[in-house]
Amino acid sequence: MSERGARGFTLVEVLVALLIVALGLAALMTTIGSAANTSAILRDKTLAEWIAMNRLVEVRLSLPQSGGHGNHGTLRFANREWHYDTRYANTTVPSMRRVTVRVWAGKRDTKRAPLAEAIGFVGSDVAPPGSSNAVDWTTGSVPAAPGAASSANPAPGVPGVTP
Repeated sequence: MSERGARGFTLVEVLVALLIVALGLAALMTTIGSAANTSAILRDKTLAEWIAMNRLVEVRLSLPQSGGHGNHGTLRFANREWHYDTRYANTTVPSMRRVTVRVWAGKRDTKRAPLAEAIGFVGSDVAPPGSSNAVDWTTGSVPAAPGAASSANPAPGVPGVTP
């Protein structure tokens, strides 16, 4: 065997190999860190959406509303502190109001964009649950509008309705 074939790796070759491995591991750690940050943001947004929807239900269940323009509060949810802001606005229907709930993570003095926002409506013109079942949607019969053809003599060409 020749002396040249028995040699191992040189110091330069080992250092280049270690540099390549180090760069690959650094890129892998950056990717894993980014995925962890994305997961945390999605978790916070999901929790904030739940809080906003829960607050909207609380507002709907506590009718009639006070005449104020809004309110705010804090709560603990999922072992964290959150704060919300509930705003009421008039709509074109006098007896109905628009409710906007915004939620932030942390204390009330947080000055950044909300993590979640839910919008709903409250008032006496909102139909009670299940009231849409009064109309038989399978036959196409609907209450007649003023000046329209009666349900006994529907307009011709309406599918699913026989005259």
